[in-house]
Amino acid sequence: MKKISIDPITRLEGHGRIEIFLNEEGNVANAYLQIPELKGFEQFAIGRPVEEMPRITSRICGVCPMAHHMASTKTVDAVYGIKPTPTGEMIRKLVYNAYIFEDHVLHFFFLGGPDFVVTPGAPAGERNILGVIAKVGLEIGGKVIEIRRKTRTIVQELFGRIIHPVGGLPGGVSKALTEEKRLEYLGWAKETVEFSKMAIDIFNQVVLGNKAYVELVTGDIFKHETYYMGLVDKNNKVDFYDGDIRVVDPNGKEFAKFAPADYLNHIAEHVESWSYMKFPFLKKIGWQGFNDGIDSSIYRVAPLSRLNVADGMATPLAQAEYERMYDILGGKPTHFTLAFHWARLIEVMQAAEQMVELLENKAITDPKIREIPTSIPTEGVGVTEAARGTLIHHYKTDANGIMEEANLIVATVNNSAAMSMSIAKAAKCLIKDGIVNDEILNMVEMAFRPYDPCMACATHSFPGKTPLAVVVRSKDGELVKKLTRD
Repeated sequence: MKKISIDPITRLEGHGRIEIFLNEEGNVANAYLQIPELKGFEQFAIGRPVEEMPRITSRICGVCPMAHHMASTKTVDAVYGIKPTPTGEMIRKLVYNAYIFEDHVLHFFFLGGPDFVVTPGAPAGERNILGVIAKVGLEIGGKVIEIRRKTRTIVQELFGRIIHPVGGLPGGVSKALTEEKRLEYLGWAKETVEFSKMAIDIFNQVVLGNKAYVELVTGDIFKHETYYMGLVDKNNKVDFYDGDIRVVDPNGKEFAKFAPADYLNHIAEHVESWSYMKFPFLKKIGWQGFNDGIDSSIYRVAPLSRLNVADGMATPLAQAEYERMYDILGGKPTHFTLAFHWARLIEVMQAAEQMVELLENKAITDPKIREIPTSIPTEGVGVTEAARGTLIHHYKTDANGIMEEANLIVATVNNSAAMSMSIAKAAKCLIKDGIVNDEILNMVEMAFRPYDPCMACATHSFPGKTPLAVVVRSKDGELVKKLTRD
């Protein structure tokens, strides 16, 4: 049996590799997404004051610290049995929508977009943001950079930092919004709406306008009929910040709907010897292996999952694009993994519209931004929709608020089983008779990129070292030197 390794895999957050095994005929026997790092962050939390957790968990990842900070802040709210003030919650939602917007824009243009805008078969050196800019033009490239700068500035100014935010406090936030800043941010928010329209137009022209791309998106290589999970508001519309957790089956029928605090009644985690990443599944069905279909217990999270779970979007422009997507793809739910990229742009539009809605409400400048906790801390669960999907934090403390137990199920872990299936299926469909080249291997990687995985969130190196290999070759391709760190 022959083994093909893609190590490291590219254009994601964190580290991982794909191991592909070929049989004697040169076809794929199986393929695995391996995460060679040990997750240990829950143990770092033990013994810490619970109010420190939002500042600690934001260190899990430098790409999505806001998701962990907000989920942790909401968990501390629950531990103390307190709700934020209306203004405090509005400010939280503002910065969270800003995070969703800029993170999705980052993924589409920098990580996922190169496969479509530049094409999957382009030389590896062109499949990056520079290749995207070369295709769409410097003006659009400049707009991408500028709009991310403005949305990240909103997060930084209200929550202290962009990489490791500190603005969330139990019962509210640490900084009020002035009228002057409200008007400035409102102008920026209106720009994000226009940018979201432009991004959709680019997708329409580059992807939907290309027959080969449409066939790739709607083909069988990147398709899995799974369950889906996501937060919904009281009207079953997409909600990034709060709500109930809803699960639908592969036919779109509601399978479960529950409060975040009840997640352990619905979710369990499976382990495999070949990865440090766990594999969540629906507890009521039980682990049925890496299979899809109605009898499987594997579910997916992230943009397309949120749209499949919801009855619609929470804002008008996003709702119109939601309806158009399902009309083009043949109905709801849709199981085309590459459509995660499309759903991501629809969520960009909702995040932009919601920023405008929040900033048009002058109540967001009310000075009462926090309720001070007074009750004895106990236990709490907090859930948000990270850019990458449903994120669950669960803390238990003693009567003094000292952490005794922590459990984190992050978005990428929720998608881990589905990503493994997606990689294996793509490899089996694309690699035949031992024929392998750079384009084929990139298309295998395309099976995980729609999920926008964050291995830094899903696993954490212990005691802090990451396997690394550096290979130096001459211009003729001859090996000059190889340095490794195991």
